[in-house]
Amino acid sequence: MPQARVRDRFGAVLTASMSVLAVETAIGAIVYFVWRQTLESPGFLYDPLGVILLILISPFKAVAGAVLAAMLSIGVVMPLLVVAGWLGRRFSRREAWWWVPALAAAGSAPSAVATAVIVDADALMGCGGWLVVTAALAAPALVARRLLLPDRPPLSGGVMFGRVAQYGTLAVATAGVLAGIGLYAGIGYEPPRPGAEGSAGTWSDGKGGILVLAANGRATATRVESFELDDDSFETVMHKCTGTGTWKYDPGAGPWSQEVVVLIDDCCLDTWEVFGTLERPKLFVSIGDPDSWSLYILQRRDQALASGSRQGEPV
Repeated sequence: MPQARVRDRFGAVLTASMSVLAVETAIGAIVYFVWRQTLESPGFLYDPLGVILLILISPFKAVAGAVLAAMLSIGVVMPLLVVAGWLGRRFSRREAWWWVPALAAAGSAPSAVATAVIVDADALMGCGGWLVVTAALAAPALVARRLLLPDRPPLSGGVMFGRVAQYGTLAVATAGVLAGIGLYAGIGYEPPRPGAEGSAGTWSDGKGGILVLAANGRATATRVESFELDDDSFETVMHKCTGTGTWKYDPGAGPWSQEVVVLIDDCCLDTWEVFGTLERPKLFVSIGDPDSWSLYILQRRDQALASGSRQGEPV
């Protein structure tokens, strides 16, 4: 085969593989975003400065992603195609397409098992991760394989890129629409609405801090941590609050704006927000900068003692 034709075929395969990997990354980002919305979270607002910073560094991320896609294409996808073709000719006397996903599944199995053991994942999660990695490797290989078939008209890398871009854009748009429908239908997480009755009771931080919210509106704090900003050092200072006062539940405009307002003399216990589940509700305040996502969390006393809530627990 002439050297120029080999270079052209190599470039076309590389372009096709990188294009498919880019589409997979976009769809994976959508799936990850939706999955994150289903997790229990206090639901902090996005920091505008963080969004601007993300936009500014996006070109550098794109370059890094392209380099990574090229490395995966050359180091994984192309060898996968070569070995799958050899296995097909060796055992079935032809290059059958199913050798590609079979080899991808076999090759990714050890790493999937090792990862599942390291993160202590259950069998279902481990199998799901293995299938996702298998599909992610097999898809670019199967698309690039089209360029190597002798009975198909040759395609340039530019033509293949155009086709992947066309169908990939459709796939990403479809994934985005389905994600939007799912979130609109309510698959995302929402805090429970305990109301005044559900908010009353004994709350604990799991390390000696107790907040008792009586049904009559009386509040009693015992060594509950409170946080305030020091005017001189601009650092958050923690105090142990002990005293009595009042409390009330404010339903707000919805589950994300509900509050439990606690007023105790000489204590900064103004407002607690709600998350968790209806069976295991939690009250929290942000420690320092809300963008740090450091929380001081109170749970029902028996639940807090079992789980051992910690000051500054990241979410």
